[in-house]
Amino acid sequence: MKRYLTFVVLMACAVSNAQNINEALRYGTENLQGTARFQSMGGAFGALGGDLSSLNINPAGSAVFNNSLFTISGSNYHTNNDARYFGDALITKNNNIQLNQIGGAFVFKNTDSNSDWKKFTLAFNYDLVNNFDNEYYVSGSATEGIDTYFLEYAVGTPFGSILLQEGEFLEEAYLDIGSAQGFRDQQTFLGYYGGILDPETENDGNTNYISNSLYDFVDQDFLRRTTGYNSKFTVNVASQYKDNLYVGASLNFHSVLYTQLDQFTEDGYEPNSEIRRTTFDNYLETEGNGFSFTLGAIAKLNESVRLGGSYQSPTWYRLEDNTSQRINSDLADDEINFINFNVVNLFEKYTVKTPGKVTGSLAVIFAKDGLLSFDYGYQDFSQSELRPTNDPSFQTVNSQIASDLGAVSTFRLGGEYRIQQVSLRAGYRFEQSPYANGNTIGDLNAVSGGIGYNFGGSKLDFALSRSQQDVSERLFNAGITTPAIIDRGIMNATLSYTINF
Repeated sequence: MKRYLTFVVLMACAVSNAQNINEALRYGTENLQGTARFQSMGGAFGALGGDLSSLNINPAGSAVFNNSLFTISGSNYHTNNDARYFGDALITKNNNIQLNQIGGAFVFKNTDSNSDWKKFTLAFNYDLVNNFDNEYYVSGSATEGIDTYFLEYAVGTPFGSILLQEGEFLEEAYLDIGSAQGFRDQQTFLGYYGGILDPETENDGNTNYISNSLYDFVDQDFLRRTTGYNSKFTVNVASQYKDNLYVGASLNFHSVLYTQLDQFTEDGYEPNSEIRRTTFDNYLETEGNGFSFTLGAIAKLNESVRLGGSYQSPTWYRLEDNTSQRINSDLADDEINFINFNVVNLFEKYTVKTPGKVTGSLAVIFAKDGLLSFDYGYQDFSQSELRPTNDPSFQTVNSQIASDLGAVSTFRLGGEYRIQQVSLRAGYRFEQSPYANGNTIGDLNAVSGGIGYNFGGSKLDFALSRSQQDVSERLFNAGITTPAIIDRGIMNATLSYTINF
């Protein structure tokens, strides 16, 4: 009777589709939403403080609070993906609601009139750094088929090393080859028993393979659905020195959950092709946690002008991946369906180090009428790393990171105008592409606006923001080279409620 494998540990002896340059960008890039006030002003709070989400920019911001408070925020995320693939355009829309911020600050005023330290603040805050819930669909007539993916991995793989052993089940061999020989040989095995390719000669030493499909153009449909989050829990301490200086520090604890489902279908081959239809699906799940710290200060030059500066350390993520695959075609082995999403490859834990960031800020306060604020941030993504760095596969990825990624400048501008208890707000955010070529991922532009009402003992704030960015995404990390071009727009509506104590 056929055994059904549901979980097998796979040692990470070769880098997989899961561990690549995208790791550095996925966890190093923040799409922080924060409170409604923070969001409506473009996040330009480095010299302002006085908002729990401002701690993500400058930890000295909590020392600006005059009283203890608690804030909770919820957001509706609406994502619009306009995807083009070989000239065909499709629009996919996604909508979800999240509790994206909750936190509080406790202000302790110093009763010693002889001390220069006026007050101390202890704050705790949870923020959703990135919401991974997304989906896009592409369809087009391509010149490169899925056979190019498997052929790229198969080159140099001895045919004898991927053959079933006597009495071995197909799913056992799939996992054993991945564990003992690595991801490259495992994909060659999958391509051969999935009917996509054959060896040029059926001898054990053969290392050349040929495709079983014939086409000039082939019709492809591809769906990518992602879910999950990168959240940050911050423990913050800050203090006010005399009347003109605020200093602070934060410890940040990240939690990561990311899933990615890829569903690929290919047909439209030549009439004399042995293969008429191919399906190839991949599933990735990543879990882990991370740690970083932040230091910062805000100086009041006078009653109107404030300067801020902060340093955010690199974030060290400790992650664990598991992957699953399934494939089928007209020439696939009769038992190919036993390789499915219940047969799991679990990789060893590894570390992703994202780059540190420095931020300089300027704010101008117009008495009680309003304010203008500006932040500039600098972060060098070429300093990202996958670890252990002595792993040959990670060395290859790190070399690609160093050559393909570059420095990112971020500009945030925000303003607020007060009319008695009502506050009107607007903001703008610009973030450079993390790629040196500026094309793989484009520059990000975001505009925002909002309104707030102060009840005295509490406040209610609302914000609308929209960001736009062009993204070039390859369907696979090998073989098919033409990417899908995605014009991604994200609209957020956020509501925050603050209680003062």
